Amino acid sequence: MKKALLAAATLLCAPLSAQAATDTGPMRFVMIPKAVHPWFDKANNGAQAAAALLSKATGRQITVEYRAPQTADVSTQNDIIERAIATHPDGLILDLLDEKGNRATMQEAVEEKIPMTVFDSLPPEGMNITAVGADFCEQGTLAAERLAKLIGNKGEVAIMMGVPTAPNHALRARCELKVFSKYPDIKVVATGIDNDSIETAQKQASAIMQAHPDLAGWVACDAAGPVGIGQAIRESGKVGKVKEVGLDNLNDMLQLIRDGVVDSSASSRPEMQGYWAVIAAWQKALGQQTPKNIDTGIDIITKKTLSK
Repeated sequence: MKKALLAAATLLCAPLSAQAATDTGPMRFVMIPKAVHPWFDKANNGAQAAAALLSKATGRQITVEYRAPQTADVSTQNDIIERAIATHPDGLILDLLDEKGNRATMQEAVEEKIPMTVFDSLPPEGMNITAVGADFCEQGTLAAERLAKLIGNKGEVAIMMGVPTAPNHALRARCELKVFSKYPDIKVVATGIDNDSIETAQKQASAIMQAHPDLAGWVACDAAGPVGIGQAIRESGKVGKVKEVGLDNLNDMLQLIRDGVVDSSASSRPEMQGYWAVIAAWQKALGQQTPKNIDTGIDIITKKTLSK
């Protein structure tokens, strides 16, 4: 949280250039997430709130167009990015599906002198782009350590990988595996790939639990995965037998925690990510320097915190 507050001070107190201070025309940004998904709806809510605040504070019309791919598909996302570039917005706000697969399209934006900010992601190596989000390794580490404690540091566990090419999902997975490797009596027996789909996660989790009847627990690498896992645990009659520590704060995730199906969740604050991604994009469009990273922090959500 301290990092986020420092970033806020840096962004909002930065002196504007003479041109930026006198411009009064409208500004338009395009926000492109990984897919249609309730997590990104929350991020979009934060983005729209930031646009409304900036419009009121500056007297300029600041808008954010939200363009989400129907599914987590790199070629579809690149097509949306290319079409957005063709409209020459004041900035692009992106959540990458594939660092390598998105790079060429992002380079097109650079050539067109369109500023970019990434959220819930990491920028391609070597590209000078502000990244807004949580410490994804810390988030995965917190979830894996909580699960290890829940199962007494022993037993079979599984990981739902999300979209394996997505930089944030891949980083969480690596850090979760690193945690489990510290415990000689914990064995990772299976991984699933849900591609940010709750339905896919539910099907894969059910199949994995059938194949591994002694499975002790689950962690995930995306927001859809833990919801699908929780549904599978409930439907399989394994509530209390198979432990889960989830990610993020989708409404379905919170209900699974309230119901005792899922122990807890490490949330990366999607509304705050959307909000600060717009603030950073606005500053960059005005020609200001922006931080390399804006850390929006992590919340640990439990039944106890939900009851407050």
